[in-house]
Amino acid sequence: MPLRQPRPSAPAVVCALLLVAGCTTVGGSADRAGPGRELSAAELRAAAVADADLGPGYTVTVMTSGHGETGSGGAREVSGLPACQPLLDAVTPAVPPGAASASPGPGAPYAETDLGVARAADPQGGVYGGLLGYRAGRAAQLQAELEKLFGPCASFTSTAPPPVDKARKGVRTRYRLSREDAPTPGGADAVTGFTLTNESGSVMLSRRAVLVRVGPALAVFTTVGVGAEPATAPDERIVRQQVAKLRAAQAKR
Repeated sequence: MPLRQPRPSAPAVVCALLLVAGCTTVGGSADRAGPGRELSAAELRAAAVADADLGPGYTVTVMTSGHGETGSGGAREVSGLPACQPLLDAVTPAVPPGAASASPGPGAPYAETDLGVARAADPQGGVYGGLLGYRAGRAAQLQAELEKLFGPCASFTSTAPPPVDKARKGVRTRYRLSREDAPTPGGADAVTGFTLTNESGSVMLSRRAVLVRVGPALAVFTTVGVGAEPATAPDERIVRQQVAKLRAAQAKR
């Protein structure tokens, strides 16, 4: 793993991968704001937060779905515990861009929008977000399933894919999964927070995620940390404003 601070994979890809793997969220509360309306792909993109929604000092960049800095496609790390594979897929995407499309597979999101938010006051503390639209009931199902990973995936290992020269063996990595408290903003149905930490090597890498269910959609926010500076909780202002904008869009008829 690189020693420089890496950018987390696009959260939309994170959720798409969790779906494909048959997995879901980490915890959650009872429904609060009702089912909401399924948004079209264009409406979901329009519901992404913008600079004006967050105020001075914030810059939002809407990205092409499926393009995280970690790349798309190709080989992936393989978990020693199959149940934990979705967590690895979340941080090292192995599906091609556009996984969420007009003709998605069973259980996959039908629409996806990815974004990155930078804050002038904290240039190293970027937040990456993803909005994923699901058919009725699927988002809640996914959120319930990921909850089950805290037990079997509290600690697990993985094997890296073979290097290009195929002369070296795959590197084994040790991960630790932990639940994190996350406030539930107004308009949200449920919230899940967790951190996935790579404990191998001389420098620990951590990725912290907050997944929020808003009606039939999921909004994911992630940050990354290195060594003595662990990943911090995603900026609550970004989470609140995104949830409010997403809920408002779902309420329109």
